[in-house]
Amino acid sequence: MTLEEFRQSLVGDEPPGDLSLALAGLWWDGKGNWQKAHASAQQDEGSGGAWVHAYLHRKEGDPSNAAYWYRRAGKSPAKSPLEQEWLDIACSLLRSSERGG
Repeated sequence: MTLEEFRQSLVGDEPPGDLSLALAGLWWDGKGNWQKAHASAQQDEGSGGAWVHAYLHRKEGDPSNAAYWYRRAGKSPAKSPLEQEWLDIACSLLRSSERGG
C-alpha cells in the first residue's frame, strides 16, 4: 500500500484489513480517534507499535510516557511537527510492510 492509498483509506469507517496493528493505530489517529489508535498500538509489541505509541503520547502532551515509548522503539524523541511525524511513521511502516517486515 502506498502512502497515498493509506491516506485515501481514511474516508472509510474501518481500517483496511491488511494493516499491521501499528498502522491501524496510525489510521485511527488519522481519523481523530485517539482511544482506538492507542488500543491498537498497545497491542503491537514490536518497534512499530512502540513508535506509534510514543507519537500518541507526545500528541496527548505526556512527554515522559512518550520518551519511554521512543526508547522502546529505538527512536529519538521527535522534534518535528506532529503532522510530519505521522507521515514519517506511516512511510516507514508502509515500506516495512512491503518488505514483509
